[in-house]
Amino acid sequence: MEIKLKRPLVFFDIESTGLDISTDRIIEISFVKLYPDGHTDIKTRRINPGMHIPEASTAIHHITDEDVKDCPAFKQIAKSLAQQLEGCDIAGYNSIKFDIPLLAEEFLRCGVDFDFSRHRLVDVQNIYHKMEPRTLAAAYKFYCHKELEGAHGAEADTVATMEVLKAQLEKYSDTLQNDIDALADFSVKNRNIDLAGAIILNDKGDAVFGFGKYKDKSVVDILRQDPGYYSWMEGGKFTEYTKRVLRDIRVHPEKYKK
Repeated sequence: MEIKLKRPLVFFDIESTGLDISTDRIIEISFVKLYPDGHTDIKTRRINPGMHIPEASTAIHHITDEDVKDCPAFKQIAKSLAQQLEGCDIAGYNSIKFDIPLLAEEFLRCGVDFDFSRHRLVDVQNIYHKMEPRTLAAAYKFYCHKELEGAHGAEADTVATMEVLKAQLEKYSDTLQNDIDALADFSVKNRNIDLAGAIILNDKGDAVFGFGKYKDKSVVDILRQDPGYYSWMEGGKFTEYTKRVLRDIRVHPEKYKK
């Protein structure tokens, strides 16, 4: 089933030096831009992360330091990547939890202020896990009835993700709406404010912590009651995006508590 679109939908996948959003770096990114008329553009770029790619990561995606030594740094392509995403909705596999927060961090390090809140985010993995808990390779086999060749390559995974979403719309036509707004809402597990899930919205629409000793407690209230917690988070190993949201809550508490 083809996906009904009001504006372009960019499927993307990232390969990285590791899984720590605050410290690891992107080494490969692939976009498949699906337009409302059904045609697609595919772009894949490798990136020099400016750090050693751990052997454990190379064992998964098979990208080495040698492979990216002559590739551009992220800051050299950050603005063009942001331009490619403007006016588009965004889809991926496990993207809300990992790929989007990592991409947001890379943008912020380069001074590119890309507002993900202006884009609908569809996470194919979340749809899949709500329907049939599996990995991407298993999802591809289950929905598309084919083996995934080149798994853990950004382009292969990106194209597979697009095909899986189309097949999901076909299989669950009585449950899933063929509409990006509805798919984005269905994809969400927690309503993250900071992308990484450290600060989320509760059922009342208040900003609350999504972790630690103050989990589910109002961020506005905790910053007033325990100002040292703010300092701890500012100096801690949290993403820059999380810290940015925290600062905004401190300055504009009325926006985050009903």
